[in-house]
Amino acid sequence: MRFAVLGAGAIGAYVGAALARGGSDVTLIARGAHLAAMRANGVQVTSPRGDFTAHPEATDRIEAVADADVVFVALKAYSLPEITPRLGELLAPGSAVIWAQNGIPWWYFQSSGAPEGLPDRLESVDPGGVIARSIRPEHNIGCVVYCSTEIVEPGVIRHIEGTRFTIGEPDGSVSERCTEISRAFAAGGLKAPVERRLRDQIWLKLLGNVAFNPITALTRATLGELGSEPEMVALLRAVFGECAQVAERLGITFPVSLDRRLEAGIAVGDHRTSMLQDLEAGKRLELGCMTGAVTELAAGLGIEVPHLATVHACATLLDRLNRAA
Repeated sequence: MRFAVLGAGAIGAYVGAALARGGSDVTLIARGAHLAAMRANGVQVTSPRGDFTAHPEATDRIEAVADADVVFVALKAYSLPEITPRLGELLAPGSAVIWAQNGIPWWYFQSSGAPEGLPDRLESVDPGGVIARSIRPEHNIGCVVYCSTEIVEPGVIRHIEGTRFTIGEPDGSVSERCTEISRAFAAGGLKAPVERRLRDQIWLKLLGNVAFNPITALTRATLGELGSEPEMVALLRAVFGECAQVAERLGITFPVSLDRRLEAGIAVGDHRTSMLQDLEAGKRLELGCMTGAVTELAAGLGIEVPHLATVHACATLLDRLNRAA
């Protein structure tokens, strides 16, 4: 099975290195100093589970996806409208695309359909419908990432915790291609369980993304530090509750309690979320698919989300000012 990793940053390079270590044919697509380092020295991974180095092919050419059976897309969600028209042209017939973005994925209502009163597409996720027009539905595989990594220097990935990349077909079926992909991930030391109710998993992860990520960016706090102030824990719980109201109206069943999810996030401890890392690096914050998508859904469903809306407004302004600095 041939894999291409589009967006071989912290998560993408880690996945690509693990797949290559497991024997898969992998091409990483990246750019800049990170690409140059991976070409010269491979992907160097430091991890509590054991350090290793892998030497998959690395390129800056998106055309490499044309030879892949599976394309693992690890780009930020806001990058997709620009790149998917070209990606859609290059995909081979029968190839699979694993969408490993945070938040509500652009394909969310594929197969299931949107409830009455909601459009089949969220403007905050797929503005103008560019992605949906570019990618044929049969290519799509969903993915929920439970893995924390960071680039400590070009070509060097620090794996912090988590190895689970839950995958699933948008229609809830268990396909042969998902089973084969799961085996390839397992060979590389990762977990890729195939989930029929992937949307439940999306929302379980989204609870944390919507609450923890923007609030850590606004406060510069680690996850553990958020739990040190009772007032902050109360705010997080309120955001969780509003998010859960929206999810439940969409037919979502949470596999664990909201309190357990909140405790698990805070228990990660001394970890800077990806959004806080992006803020510190002067990068755009990934808000549209998270706080933006949930507030858009809430408005369409007539659900009041005052705490979430406030966090979204503050984080949106922070993002604009940070990028203008």
